[in-house]
Amino acid sequence: MGKERVLIVEDDADIREGVRILLESENNEVEEAENGRKGLELLNEDTDLVILDVMMPGMSGLRTCEEIRKSSNVPVLFLTAKAQESDKLIGLMAGGDDYLAKPFSYAELLGRVKALLRRYHIYMGKKVLETVESAYLEMNGIRIHQSFNEVFVKGEEKELSDIEYHMLLLMMQINCITG
Repeated sequence: MGKERVLIVEDDADIREGVRILLESENNEVEEAENGRKGLELLNEDTDLVILDVMMPGMSGLRTCEEIRKSSNVPVLFLTAKAQESDKLIGLMAGGDDYLAKPFSYAELLGRVKALLRRYHIYMGKKVLETVESAYLEMNGIRIHQSFNEVFVKGEEKELSDIEYHMLLLMMQINCITG
């Protein structure tokens, strides 16, 4: 799978830089815009996620999101100092998919980014890079999805913890390679 392309639209250069460094460390391609108009210019069909500040000079993040929604269903994560419940509701009503108040933890931001990207790619099918059959490994009655925690043993679905899933997936991948 290629790198996900994330567009950060934030007027604070320090926040943009911190978020960019975090996302690039997770193998994402990042583009930056200091205002809504520039963000709209950079947005294209390859954009997988927009991280958008609400309060920016010129075009607000809310207005920018409304413009994005006219042409794209790309996920939008609002990242803003406006933390009142009414502010969140306005952001979501403007077309945002998630809302994270400043100050925020990088761990929570990264978790939300990964969740939005997963929903966009897997559940909405933006870029299904693998066929349904090639998404699974099968061996000795065990069938495991290679992208998310879905495991069947002799046709019966099993619930595994994340660590159990990743260990089983690794063992099956190694066995398929060394066969």
